[in-house]
Amino acid sequence: MGVVEELVERVDGRDRVVGVVSRRRAVRKGWLHRVAVTVCRDDRGRILVHRRSERLSRFPGHFEVVVGGAVHVGESYTQAAARELTEELGLRALPRLLFTFVNRSGLSPHWLGVHEAVLPDAVVPDPDEVAWHGWLTGPELRSALREWPFTPDSHEAFSRYLAFGTPRA
Repeated sequence: MGVVEELVERVDGRDRVVGVVSRRRAVRKGWLHRVAVTVCRDDRGRILVHRRSERLSRFPGHFEVVVGGAVHVGESYTQAAARELTEELGLRALPRLLFTFVNRSGLSPHWLGVHEAVLPDAVVPDPDEVAWHGWLTGPELRSALREWPFTPDSHEAFSRYLAFGTPRA
C-alpha cells in the first residue's frame, strides 16, 4: 500500500487558491501553499517549546516555538491550527489567528498563519512528532533561541509574534 500524498491548496501572492497539489510537489517547485502554526502559552505566560522527533523528514531534532503544519484542502488556517494542536499535543483548543505572511525562511515559500492559544501546562505530545517539550520563560526562551538549533520557521514566526504586540513571556 502506497503512501497517501498530503494535498494542499496552491495559492498566489494574495493567498487566493489557484489549484490543489501535493505538499511534496509544492515544496519541490517552490509554490506558495498554506501552513498554520500556534504559539502556545500557559496561564503564567510561559511559551511551549518542543524538539522535533528524529524520525521526522523536515528538520529532525530541531527545536520549535510553534506547533503546526500544512493546511489541508478546504481547511481554514484556524481549523488546521486546531487539528495540529490535537494531533501533536493531544489537546482540543481553538487558537486565535493573529496574522498571516509569506514566509520564505523554511524549506520553500509558504503563507504562514500564526495563531496563539493559552493551554494548560499538562500537555501529552505525540512521541512520533515530539521528542521533548518544556515551558520556557521569556529570558529562557531568548537564550534558547540563540543557543539551540531551531527551525527557520520558529525564528521568523516568533519574531513577528513579538512584534505583533502579544503579551510577553
